[in-house]
Amino acid sequence: MHTKTLYKSVIGIAIGCSIAFSSLAEIVVVVHPSNDAALDKKSVQRIFLGKSNKFSGGKEAIPINQVPSSSTRNSFDSDTLGRSSSQVSAYWSKLVFTGKGIPPKEVDNDAAVISVIADNQNAIGYVDSAAVTGAVKAIPLN
Repeated sequence: MHTKTLYKSVIGIAIGCSIAFSSLAEIVVVVHPSNDAALDKKSVQRIFLGKSNKFSGGKEAIPINQVPSSSTRNSFDSDTLGRSSSQVSAYWSKLVFTGKGIPPKEVDNDAAVISVIADNQNAIGYVDSAAVTGAVKAIPLN
C-alpha cells in the first residue's frame, strides 16, 4: 500500500514539475548587440516568413531558424508566427517550389543561434530566454 502512495506522489510531482517548467519557458528574439532596429511581432513575422529582408533601419536582416525538432522552434512558430511548424514548413515548400523564396538557415539549438548572431550584425534569431548571454541582445515580443 505504501508503494502505491509513493508511486502516486512521484507521478504527481513529475507532472507538476513538467507543467511548471513549460510555463517558465519564454521565447525571445535575439539580435547582435549593435543592432538598434525597432522590432515588434509583425516585423519579426515578416522577416521569418520571407516577406521582408530588412530591419527597420534599412540594414539586411538574416533570419536564423532552429531545426524543426526543436521545442523552441515549435513555440516560436505557434506563438510568434501564428502557425504550426508543419504549416510553416508547407509555406516555405511552396515558396521554394515556385522560386519565390529561400527559407531561413537552420541551426541545432539556442547556443548555435547565439553563436551565429554574435558573429553577424545582420542576423536575427530566437532562443529560450534562459539561454540569453551577453553576446546577443534579447527582444521580448510578448
